[in-house]
Amino acid sequence: MTSVKQIQVTFDCADPERVARFWCELLGYVAPLPPEGFASWDEFNRTLPPERQGSWFACSDPSGVGPRLYFQRVPEGKVVKNRLHLDVRVGTGLVGEERLAALEAECARLVALGAVRGRLLPADDENESCLVMQDIEGNEFCLA
Repeated sequence: MTSVKQIQVTFDCADPERVARFWCELLGYVAPLPPEGFASWDEFNRTLPPERQGSWFACSDPSGVGPRLYFQRVPEGKVVKNRLHLDVRVGTGLVGEERLAALEAECARLVALGAVRGRLLPADDENESCLVMQDIEGNEFCLA
């Protein structure tokens, strides 16, 4: 019998800390404390070679239930649609206008943080409505 494994979701990005802090706000996640002996992440980064400064950041679910999110700097920008995306479930249990109102309220909050609103996918015979969005570096996710 196999055991359930923990997962980490990794994002390629240009500015790991900035993108991580956006996702912290979106999900209610927390950034880790700086390494022992350092008062801040900036202080820690200054001890690294220039090419490694700010090259990664992470955040995690304070309850320990959700996966850790890891953000790593890559030289290339995003050029195509994600093959994988996160569904942020803000409308669970809601239907119709009540669900749309919850999606729109969360969308407005995230746009104020730098997200970009995409298109609304209306409810059909199989799925409830969801709202396609992009984070501050263009990574797609859905409010569902």
